[in-house]
Amino acid sequence: MTTDRPTSLVPPVLAKMATWAACLILVGVVVYFFALGIGRLSFVALPVAVALLLTALLFPLTNSLRKAGMRPIYATWITMLVALTVLVGTGWLVGARATEEFPNLVQQVQATARDVQNWLITGPLHLQQAQITGYVDEVANMVNTQRTAITGTVLSAGAVAFEVLASIVLLLFVTFFLLKDGDRIWSWFLRGFGAMSPRVDRAGRAAWTTLSHYVQGTVAVAAVHGVIMGIVLAGMGVPLWAPLAVLIFFASFIPIVGIFFAGTIATLVTLGANGPVYALVFVGILVVEQQLENHVLQPLIVGRALNFHPLAIILVLAVGGILGGIAGAAVAVPVAAVIYRALPELRHAPPALPPGESAEPEPGPEPDRPPALPVLPGRDPRPADTE
Repeated sequence: MTTDRPTSLVPPVLAKMATWAACLILVGVVVYFFALGIGRLSFVALPVAVALLLTALLFPLTNSLRKAGMRPIYATWITMLVALTVLVGTGWLVGARATEEFPNLVQQVQATARDVQNWLITGPLHLQQAQITGYVDEVANMVNTQRTAITGTVLSAGAVAFEVLASIVLLLFVTFFLLKDGDRIWSWFLRGFGAMSPRVDRAGRAAWTTLSHYVQGTVAVAAVHGVIMGIVLAGMGVPLWAPLAVLIFFASFIPIVGIFFAGTIATLVTLGANGPVYALVFVGILVVEQQLENHVLQPLIVGRALNFHPLAIILVLAVGGILGGIAGAAVAVPVAAVIYRALPELRHAPPALPPGESAEPEPGPEPDRPPALPVLPGRDPRPADTE
């Protein structure tokens, strides 16, 4: 009779690898079904995620108004009105500039196209007019063949307009109540964790601090980036410089990918309006400013909240884009930063108390009680039942 167990035949290294593989499979299954749930509830999940970002951005103003003695409801309403005023003012500025400068942009693009056509004919390429006309006809035919698909996309976009409007309304409601009753909502949420509530509380506070620093720092960096590029575009006399500056500002919220997209559009507009020389100058200024932002502004302002390798950022953006499109890519990096900072607080035990101290509160003096009434002879000291 042998006393060796079957598991003794398995090398310890292989047993550890099998254990880790089982754990990773379990985590993968949980993440997969969680992602499926988020995908099904994207109508709710994305507005709530954006509302958390807006709350982290706007809460300092609400908190300052509260500390000044204002009631929470009034502080929240003032904060929301200030935010809406800024958004409406920015939209009006962009719309006014676009309406005023778009005809000029069309004329400049037509003039640039004629100059490019003349260069292709008289320049070193020595193309024939018939060849250029053939290329233009091919592009026109391609657009005509895709007209049905483009029309279908526009119609489908119009069909979801109601959903977008409903998402915006939900976003505003969630932001309002998080600004007004965020502390009470968090206290109510912690009650469901019982003995785990201290760890969850520490993790939540670490996540909120990380999210606040990230959002506020990113807004500051994006504002600097948008203002500098707007000044450069305006100095070059590029039409639509205000809408392009706003586009660069919002694109800066998506690391790496966003500025590439916005910079490409701004470069194409500069090329069409002012020619290749100005476009090359703009690209050079954009690259230099982007390097200063990456090596100076980002580490100083956002680096304390987010310290991810560029490869990790690209992978997180890819996952967020697949799951939630543009909105998913915008919230993917802060979500990853929050999870990265919250997990250690959930895993670690609370700090040990110094010797001689107890977690239980020390008994203090008993509260004052009314003096006991004298008990008369023949009377029952218990209170009589009252109907």
